Amino acid sequence: MIDRRRFLAASAGAALTAAMPWSALSAGPRLLKTIPKSGEKINAVGMGSWITFNVGGDMQARAARTEVLKAFFAAGGGMIDSSPMYGSSEEVIGHGLAQLNPGARLFSATKVWTSSRDEGREQFADSLRLWRQPMLDLYQIHNLLGWEGHLETLKELKAAGKIRYLGITTSHGRRHRDLERIIASAPFDFVQLSYSAGNRDVEARLLPAAADHGVAVIANRPYQRRYLIERVSRAPLPTFAAEIECTSWPQLLLKFVISHPAVTTAIPATSQVPHMVENMDAGTGPMPDAALRKRIADAVDTI
Repeated sequence: MIDRRRFLAASAGAALTAAMPWSALSAGPRLLKTIPKSGEKINAVGMGSWITFNVGGDMQARAARTEVLKAFFAAGGGMIDSSPMYGSSEEVIGHGLAQLNPGARLFSATKVWTSSRDEGREQFADSLRLWRQPMLDLYQIHNLLGWEGHLETLKELKAAGKIRYLGITTSHGRRHRDLERIIASAPFDFVQLSYSAGNRDVEARLLPAAADHGVAVIANRPYQRRYLIERVSRAPLPTFAAEIECTSWPQLLLKFVISHPAVTTAIPATSQVPHMVENMDAGTGPMPDAALRKRIADAVDTI
């Protein structure tokens, strides 16, 4: 299954790259990370869709988001994360995927967000329809809501071949101790949490717990919804950024996140092709080691 997906992904990626009009894309190899429980590799830079893809029926905006998706896939991207709580984002993603037909290059990730198991099943059916996919790669329980009941549903969906991986999420620093216990006791493949150079709370316990139990980590809010970019942009880019081939603060901030050994992929969100290209280029070239990661964190703390 994995070998076939990787072959199809490479074929789809080659076709998309050949059609790409953006010469700004780096030609260097992309950082790939391993999903611990399967050995499958995915790009360390994924894509979020909160706010940015919630454009409803505006066809001009939908076409622009399709261009963002095209740039993402052409640069080797795979994971796209969404949720029923993100307005029209799932539908807009599905619209773009239908235009691009990325095949196995896509790693689809969405969520269930309700306390009811029955409503959860309805949300899953809706997500399949909106994404226009026969199955989903990753289905996540959002913010631990009704997680014990939904876990049983996720197991059933996995056994039926409707999903490949089980996930659970938290955001805004909520319920970290509860999530740590869940990681240790429940059979989740992925956990999604907030992590950035300006918000490193998960370094103390959650990231080590995920590593200890072989759980893949999706880092959301690597820019803290642009707050972090706006904050650090008041200061010049540190000279040490050149050591890891970073030419901007966003690239430096994103390399900080994806270079953490426990992080599998980060999912910055954008509505603009140039920003997508910049994000994807953060997954190329040398990555910071522990000492340089500390220098990045210290630099952010002083601004």
